[in-house]
Parts: sequence; C-alpha cells; structure tokens
Amino acid sequence: MLDMSLLHISSHARLPLLRWHPDRLADMGTAFARHWICSKMKRLIGSVLLGSLFAAPIAANATPVLVLDADTHQVLVQEDAGVPWYPASTTKLMTAFLTFEALRDGEISLSTPVTMTKKSVSEAFLESGLSQGQAMTLEDALYAMIVASANDVAMAVAERVGHGEAPFVEKMNEAARRLGMTGTHFSNPNGLFDKNNYTTARDLAILGLAIEKQFPQFQNFFQVSAVSINGKEIPSNNLLLTRYRGTTGMKTGFLCASGRNFVGVARRDNRRLMVVVMGATTERERNERSAKYLDEGFEGRLPPSFGTVESIANRPEVRPEDMRVRLCTNQSVQYEATREAMYPMGLPGQPSYLNDEIPGIVHRITTWQNEAAAADVPLPSPRPVENNAPRN
Repeated sequence: MLDMSLLHISSHARLPLLRWHPDRLADMGTAFARHWICSKMKRLIGSVLLGSLFAAPIAANATPVLVLDADTHQVLVQEDAGVPWYPASTTKLMTAFLTFEALRDGEISLSTPVTMTKKSVSEAFLESGLSQGQAMTLEDALYAMIVASANDVAMAVAERVGHGEAPFVEKMNEAARRLGMTGTHFSNPNGLFDKNNYTTARDLAILGLAIEKQFPQFQNFFQVSAVSINGKEIPSNNLLLTRYRGTTGMKTGFLCASGRNFVGVARRDNRRLMVVVMGATTERERNERSAKYLDEGFEGRLPPSFGTVESIANRPEVRPEDMRVRLCTNQSVQYEATREAMYPMGLPGQPSYLNDEIPGIVHRITTWQNEAAAADVPLPSPRPVENNAPRN
C-alpha cells in the first residue's frame, strides 16, 4: 500500500528539472532540479484518494498572514499568525541565519568550499547537479540555496557549518529559542516535509527581522532574482523582486502540505514593511496578495492596531494544517476556484499589484564543478548528537 504521507508533489510548470525520491519528497517552491515531473506521476497524484488519511475537519479557507512595520515591529495585519504551519523552503532562512553567524564569528569564509556528501546529493528534488565529492564556494552555495532553493546544497551547507546535519539542526532549534520563536521546531535544514518541521507566521517574521538587523552585509543574497549556471538562468520564485518596486527579499517555499509560503520585505520612502503569507494556492495568489498588502501598508491604509509582532501569541495546542487534500488531489480544482473568487487580482480582466518592471540581478555561479580534492578546507567529521525528532 502506498504511504500517502510521502506525497508532496508540485505542478510548477516552469521547473526545468525534477527527480523522484519515493522515500523523501521535496519542497517544490523554486527552480533548482533535475528532470521534468513525469505525466504518470501527475496522473497518480490526481487519482489517489487521500480523504481517509485526514479525518480532522479542515478550516474553511483560512491561512495565516502577517504584515508589519519592519522598523517598529508594529503589526498592521494579523490573521492566524500564531497558528503552526509547515514552512517548506522558508526553513532555509534559519540555515542562512546560522551560516551568517558562522561567517561573522570567523568560523568560515565566503571562499570556504562546501563539499557535496553522500547525504546531501540524496536530497529529493531541486538539486544543484553536483555529484558526491564535488564542491563550490560557500558564497555560490548560499546563492544556490537562497535564490534557487537547492535542497542538496542546503544540506551540504548545514553539514559544513554544523559539522553534520544532526548538530546543525540542534543549532537551528537553539537559535529559534534564542530569538523567541516559541512556536517553531526544525527537523532539517532545507524544509523537506517532516511533521516535526513547523513554524508560525509570527516566528518567520521574527527570524526575517533578525536577519535584516544583524546581517545587513549579507542582504545581497536575498536581492538576487536569478542564478546562472553554465549559461542557464534559473529565476527565483520571488516575483516581487522584478515586479514590485522596493522589494529586497526574502524567501518563498512550497510543499503540498504547506501551500505556497512567502516572507517578503520591501522599502519605500524610508519605510520598510514585511509580509508573511502562508498556504497560498498558486504563485499568482501568493505574489498578488503579498503585493496588495504591501501597497495598502505603504499607502497608510493599514494602521497599526495589533501591538508588536513579539506580542502575538503562538498556539502550540493547534496542529499544523495539512494542505495536501486541498492542493494535490482531485479536490484541488474546486479549492483553487474558491481561492480565485477570494483573491482574483492578477487574473485575466482583474487588476494586478505587480505592475513594476525592475531589471533583475543575476549571480553567475562559477565554482560549482570544482573538485573537492582541490579544496583547502576539508569537510569536518560529524560529531554524535542526540536527535529524537521522528521523520516521515
């Protein structure tokens, strides 16, 4: 019998490359991957009935959203911002945060080689194309991880920075506690589905604010709209970078279980706003809603009335919403139609909030086929660490 807890499939039409791993399926929120998802898999997902696996009632179309002033932390919009949610590739924000800390503390440098290990190259979907034993500089690895959301590179970065995946995940959870992310638990560095890898819109905002405040010198990683490898340009899924003036980051993510998530920051007229949208049905919905919230915030139509983001209460008694039935089964067409009626912006004949045309910034990855044998810093051996987080 097929274990349906493993199904986390995307139908992103523009993903150039995908690979099927039945043991651990991936976050499909960005464009780094290896083979087109085959039509047989699409038919399989469309025909499988998942309803019996999710007996708990699904809240009617409710998904978290949070808009705040990034300088004062005053909340402008807040809907279910303390409800647990699967982060998907927004998990990589914490992987980046810990890497930036290691850079600041002199433990590594941007030229430090990141070696692809047996573990990292086994990560499902969204791969760099590197083979075991090859390496790239940490700088290129960060661009691959943040802009193109390469899952294998995120794992390799974690192994390099944390001396192994398990101790790195331990550092992720320690950092979450340190930052006050009280509704968050991490189980891996790249956001692949794990029922114990969850967060809240509140906590993602706190993490994004910490990155912005503590590491302004690394903001360039979030402002790049595409990476180029061997002449092939791979765009970020953050469309706001090239369609919404003032956008400076940060990260998108998608799993069937999470829907489409986004942590975004924009600056206009010396004011910075942050938006967190979770569980959107389509990229259009995620992008248009985010831009609409930002527009309303910059225009003064969202007065602060919810206190600070830190004052939002997380809700640990609520389990993370599982969006698989609504997004990746034969029920998805009806659900998407419902969401289109709720959020029609950007549809044919409807106004769009993404009307700016901004030249994209492309980073050319040049070190991705370096052999690890040429590296001057070897991959450290993992140290043992207790890790009781179960995996699916």
